[in-house]
Amino acid sequence: FPGFVASPHFEAHFEAVKHIMSFLFDASYHQVNQKNGVSPFQNLCAYLGGSAIQTVGDNPVTAYRQLVQQFAKNAQGVAVSPKEAMSEANAIFKASPVSASLSGLWPRMGGVLLKRIPKFGFLLGYSYAVGEGEPGFAAATAASILSAPFINPVRMVEKQQRTAFKVTGTEKPLMEIFREASAKNFTPLFRGTIPLMGHSFTSAMLGLVGQPRLQKYIQKELGSKSTLGGTATNLVASAVVSPIYVVATNPLSRLEVIMQTNAINGKSITVGEAVKEMGADMAKFGMRGVFRGQGIGIAKAIVSLTLFHEGRIAIAGAFRDSNKAAGLC
Repeated sequence: FPGFVASPHFEAHFEAVKHIMSFLFDASYHQVNQKNGVSPFQNLCAYLGGSAIQTVGDNPVTAYRQLVQQFAKNAQGVAVSPKEAMSEANAIFKASPVSASLSGLWPRMGGVLLKRIPKFGFLLGYSYAVGEGEPGFAAATAASILSAPFINPVRMVEKQQRTAFKVTGTEKPLMEIFREASAKNFTPLFRGTIPLMGHSFTSAMLGLVGQPRLQKYIQKELGSKSTLGGTATNLVASAVVSPIYVVATNPLSRLEVIMQTNAINGKSITVGEAVKEMGADMAKFGMRGVFRGQGIGIAKAIVSLTLFHEGRIAIAGAFRDSNKAAGLC
């Protein structure tokens, strides 16, 4: 899609990112760290592999949650109760279980590269540049802000694919989405970037930094007093972090859905307008209106975090074993 790549929004940011991420081609970035037994590049690959496993595993829950939030308004634009919105989402999944479960998967899998390389690159790159062993909160801040323009188009396309379910019962074709976006110089693909930055920041702080630290603490405290292994402590840590994460990000996720499921060829919805719509929902249905999909979100977060970290740890372990066998650590 040359039109998208040549757009001024993408081009300016790409040049800045290319300069910042030049560390990827530094020889030292590929040298095995004697402390953890893997090179920074292998660590990046482990994060990407964990992300791919997570994406496939949590896609049905992700799709269902979006539909619950998307159906907050009926065809006439009138807000409906959370219960009614959930009933509509259930009807979609009953009518087309496979199609609905797999909807948006291809953009999300492509996003493992388009979204995760910038995000994990900034996260791990910052840690590498300042000499941190594990990513800290400053790295999470840098990753959430700098990676947003790369992540947003993928999330926008993913959500647009599900907008046609209510009418056609099938997902919207990718080429149709890109044709509509190209008519407006691809600027619609950047709708919702501001709430995404907040969402991404919270995700990085709690999911990528907080969860591993909490898991180590749980393993230290419970490991000596019980038979809990790495997988069990990973699950416990995810279960503790997930409710906090969902409470913090659910309103931001809702803003994204409002802004990104609006018709591409229609007028864009500003952050202010999305906040007003959510406020009207709260006035009508109370806090249930703001936190639509909250329970589903907690279940999704537990599944997502556990799959991601289990995959990441397993892949890093395989690299470590290979490096030991080769005498590199």
